[in-house]
Amino acid sequence: MARAATSTRRKTKPQAESPSSLPRWADDTELVGLVFELEPTTSTSLYSQYTIGLHAWFLDQVRQFNPELSAYLHDGESEKPFNISALSGQLLASGRQLQLEAKQIYRWHVNALSPRVVQFLKQWLTQLPQILDLRGAPLQIKQVSIAHSATTYAQLLQSLPEKTVNFSFVSPTSFRRKGHHFPLPVPVNLFHSYLRRWNDFSGIAIEQEPFLDWIDEGVIIHQHRLESMKVAAGKRGSVTGFTRVMSCGLSKAALANSEFTPLFYALARLAPYCGTGHKTTFGLGQTRLDWVEPETNVPTQVLTNLLGERIDELTTLFTAQRKRTGGDRTDKIASTWATILARREMGESLQVISQDLEMPYATVKTYVKLARRALKDNVN
Repeated sequence: MARAATSTRRKTKPQAESPSSLPRWADDTELVGLVFELEPTTSTSLYSQYTIGLHAWFLDQVRQFNPELSAYLHDGESEKPFNISALSGQLLASGRQLQLEAKQIYRWHVNALSPRVVQFLKQWLTQLPQILDLRGAPLQIKQVSIAHSATTYAQLLQSLPEKTVNFSFVSPTSFRRKGHHFPLPVPVNLFHSYLRRWNDFSGIAIEQEPFLDWIDEGVIIHQHRLESMKVAAGKRGSVTGFTRVMSCGLSKAALANSEFTPLFYALARLAPYCGTGHKTTFGLGQTRLDWVEPETNVPTQVLTNLLGERIDELTTLFTAQRKRTGGDRTDKIASTWATILARREMGESLQVISQDLEMPYATVKTYVKLARRALKDNVN
């Protein structure tokens, strides 16, 4: 029966390339980073919040191959054991949307940081679909290769120390602090972010408080070149994040305490796999261990900033209105209305918005009407 099921699946999901040319890794692998080379079958427009579509497509692939893992990734209370990037390549602004160019190669990263997800990737690659359908924008999967080498958490602990550690934040990165976004790579925030993932997935639990106290006392920022921006991120709301680069190292006093030194370098090595900060499963927080300037696409960046700033503006307005009228669930409703109206103003269809937010179409239609009415009342 198992063989017959496999045969049927392969017919319905043709392979992008032969299994012999696909990445391979050892069975005990716990972390790996893949990069997909994608080519649009035709030039087509793409809505600015397309990373939600990438997130949904990937989780749907997991669901088809491993429903139990899919349920965990959707509903798990712990840290997410995977993350994805946005597309890199020649993305152009076309009015209020982005433009994918035919015969251009776009790169997309998928990183796994638990054995369960690594094993899923190994199975999935043997039956990979030819097309990544991004909400009506078909992308042909041309090639898959390893971007971050297959490894284990124990091997990360054995990594050789370096005098200076460089972090490049190649997509907007932010932390949550006291209920707000915190767009600065303060060492305690960085390493707290990595340690949470480490403790969830490594099987080598580390007591958090003494290590973070040591980080606070002993990590020195040597230099940085940072830039902040407001971006729409995840399914609702906007995030103030930072990009670009910083370098740091350990003080002599910290190096004298050798207990935590191996963990410091292991967590730095973990960063490219797990990403930094929050909303990493929607493309934020992509991190590299090198002094790498992020790709700059000014038209796309302007479009992304406009959406993020508009969502933030509308959220503030709707929150203030609902507080005056005693509305319930003020923050969540205000953020949802703001996200829907801002995306509709950018020319996105209500159908796409309802799919991304996993809300009934009729509800999204009602919310956009209520948001417009609230906006009109504010003007009057």
